[in-house]
Amino acid sequence: MPLTLDDKLVVAISSRALFDFEEENRVFEHGNDAAYVELQRRRLDIPAAPGVAFSLVRKLLAFNTAEHQRVEVVVLSRNDPVSGMRVFRSCQAHGLASIQRGVFTQGRDPFRYLRPLGAHLFLSANGADVREALLLGYPAARVLTESAQAADSNPLEVRIAFDGDAVLFSDEAERVYQAQGLEAFQQHETDKAALPLPEGPFKPLLAALHRLQQAGSTGMRIRTALVTARSAPAHERAIRTLMDWDIAVDEAMFLGGLPKGEFLREFEPDFFFDDQTGHVASAARHVPAGHVSSGIANLQGPTGG
Repeated sequence: MPLTLDDKLVVAISSRALFDFEEENRVFEHGNDAAYVELQRRRLDIPAAPGVAFSLVRKLLAFNTAEHQRVEVVVLSRNDPVSGMRVFRSCQAHGLASIQRGVFTQGRDPFRYLRPLGAHLFLSANGADVREALLLGYPAARVLTESAQAADSNPLEVRIAFDGDAVLFSDEAERVYQAQGLEAFQQHETDKAALPLPEGPFKPLLAALHRLQQAGSTGMRIRTALVTARSAPAHERAIRTLMDWDIAVDEAMFLGGLPKGEFLREFEPDFFFDDQTGHVASAARHVPAGHVSSGIANLQGPTGG
């Protein structure tokens, strides 16, 4: 039978999301492609420091055993092949030798390779690539490379936090809020409490994580949290939607508009996903965070709400 990734959780990640290539990237942004490649060539034997999503990747790979390879991480990067060689050497140096697949496009759009990979998640520092991936139907987030690093206090848990509307769920309710305000939003969600919300762009990732958790134990576990600006009575529809999907989250925070950053600091996720730039910025001061450019808030521009 041909080799397939169909039975695995597949994470596609850019080199800047996995490793700290910010100094090298500044050279690239100054428009000197040749100088960038030469810098990476000179540093081939210098492992890059861990980046924002490093902890998430390392812990997910810990679900693999010699008998069962349940997670596949593929580097999907606009980098050139020389820089790709440094990425793989950095993986080896940091104990990520199981990362063996990569696509390096030398500046061309990399997101088109998400389809043959069957990716459940795409993490990149390039906002345009993330938007295109979301349009293609893949869970994707723009990594804030200035985010805080993940805590080291939960070595046997992958902790992931999700916003609700326009991330796990569709932006149906958010559209009501944007057009008519909080009172109309609360009434809308109360009236439709028994009607599950349509799925959002990150529901497939949540489902894949649920399957990974159910597949068997390697000593690792997954802990998820819903961290939302919703509050009672709008909480009920969110909970009922998860029940309808037959997927449970470990924690749910209905914050009613309070800043999410300090709550996330206590949860200590390896990554947090949100569609609102204000929430992502608040979170990034404490934890690794990514912006999901989906939903009406991103059509209208950042609101920070």
